Amino acid sequence: MIMSESLETIRDSLQDLIGRAVELIPGILAALIVLALTAYAAKAARDIGSKAGMATANSASLRLLIEQTCYIATWAGGVLFAAILAFPGLQLGDVIAALGLGTVAIGFAFQDIFKNFLAGILLLLQEPFEIGDQIVVSDYEGVVEHIDIRTTSIRTYQGERVLVPNSTIFTNPVQVRTAYSSRRSDLGVGVDYNTPLSDTASLLERIICQVEGVLPEPEPSIDLVCFNDSSIDFVVRYWTLPQMKEVCVVQTRAILAIKREFDRANITIPYPIRTLYYFDQEKYNDYLPAGDGNTTPR
Repeated sequence: MIMSESLETIRDSLQDLIGRAVELIPGILAALIVLALTAYAAKAARDIGSKAGMATANSASLRLLIEQTCYIATWAGGVLFAAILAFPGLQLGDVIAALGLGTVAIGFAFQDIFKNFLAGILLLLQEPFEIGDQIVVSDYEGVVEHIDIRTTSIRTYQGERVLVPNSTIFTNPVQVRTAYSSRRSDLGVGVDYNTPLSDTASLLERIICQVEGVLPEPEPSIDLVCFNDSSIDFVVRYWTLPQMKEVCVVQTRAILAIKREFDRANITIPYPIRTLYYFDQEKYNDYLPAGDGNTTPR
């Protein structure tokens, strides 16, 4: 008797669960359809956001932020609507409460992700650099290709892609090499101690002003910096366009031009010089017995 009652209870429970599952199937199917439509709607919203950004914002970073905001907002709305369809008894207050409790737990579990997310939004809003700028951050240097919500993509000069977390960029010094329209380079040149310095400084100034790619403003300058071991050192300071390729090309031209004109003017760029002194150590040996070596006994 007891066994039959237990079996009856289990059967009723199973039938109740199956009945509830059958009742939920239409809602779950509707939720899946909503999620599928949300995927297409999110892509469409991203395209619309991109066009709106092109029409309203001059900054590429702001256009990217508008585009990503539309994409994420569409997904958030679609997921919320799908959850309500899948679970009809779910109320908006319950959703808000669940989000509040879940946010705390998720915040601890994914704090690095949220930190990068918030840093990405701040970078897009503040615009310390733009896509196409050449930057140095931590141990990496290259061209900014993309600023995402989580990472910033940098293409190094060696052709490698580096994904730098936005929190790293936001909390560390960033050197933006292309922030201004010009950039200064300092080129060291050493000359022999017998070289007339005033004439050499004037020659260097004429040479650097004629190098292709050197900007007339700000004007180049020639400075004497130190007496080195085997040379007197000049520093040629000149300005070029800020891109790394332009800096390297102009530096090569400057070195070739300086060497060519120094050869014509018989100005020597000296090699390192060392002077060696040799001593007869036995003559200065204090430990030799009297009468040995070169000493004279008394």
